[in-house]
Amino acid sequence: MQILNIILASLPQEVPVDEVIEQVSVLDLLLKGGYMMVPILLLSLIGIYVFVERLLTIKDAAKTPDVFMSSIKQMVLDGNISEALTLCRSTATPIARMIEKGVARIGSPLKSIEASIENVGKIEIYKLEKNLSLLATISGAAPMIGFLGTVTGMIQAFISIAQEEGAVSPKLLSSGIYEAMITTAAGLFVGILTYLAYNYLVTRVGKLIHGMEYTSIDFIDLLQEPQKK
Repeated sequence: MQILNIILASLPQEVPVDEVIEQVSVLDLLLKGGYMMVPILLLSLIGIYVFVERLLTIKDAAKTPDVFMSSIKQMVLDGNISEALTLCRSTATPIARMIEKGVARIGSPLKSIEASIENVGKIEIYKLEKNLSLLATISGAAPMIGFLGTVTGMIQAFISIAQEEGAVSPKLLSSGIYEAMITTAAGLFVGILTYLAYNYLVTRVGKLIHGMEYTSIDFIDLLQEPQKK
């Protein structure tokens, strides 16, 4: 019987409810990240704004009606230049603005028309790619700021160790370790999402530029048709 009591006493006892580890919310974790979380948060907000603004701009730029070029071709062949210009001006897209410049130059040498369309296309491409480089910068800067927070957090932890004369408690080191780990995680999180957003927008812009180039070539071929007959 004594042996049984000894065995039971050696078994691990159930942990009382009041000793259960307190759960930490996401907001508490972010606050424990220290002052380095401020620039990371600002970069994330800027990245969200740029992504949404560019996405809406690209969607609007890609809304050229399917019947636009067929209508322009018919009007040009019929000699209705003023109607073609009116249609281009009523269609607020990069493709329409390029074709408008070409229609307005009809009668000039073909090289001049082609150069005018190309110049307008360069301006429209610049507008489409505006602020995309900012997303690329954020995707690289956010992780670097996170790593900087790791360094400052570890420095804070070592300072706490140096200032403690006796045994060092885990609670004393927790603030520095929190800052070190949380800033790294937050920086990587913002950097990865921004990198994915940047590549997505670049792909969308690339498809739109390809459509602009195809349409401009199609228009130049249209102007050459009378010469082929």
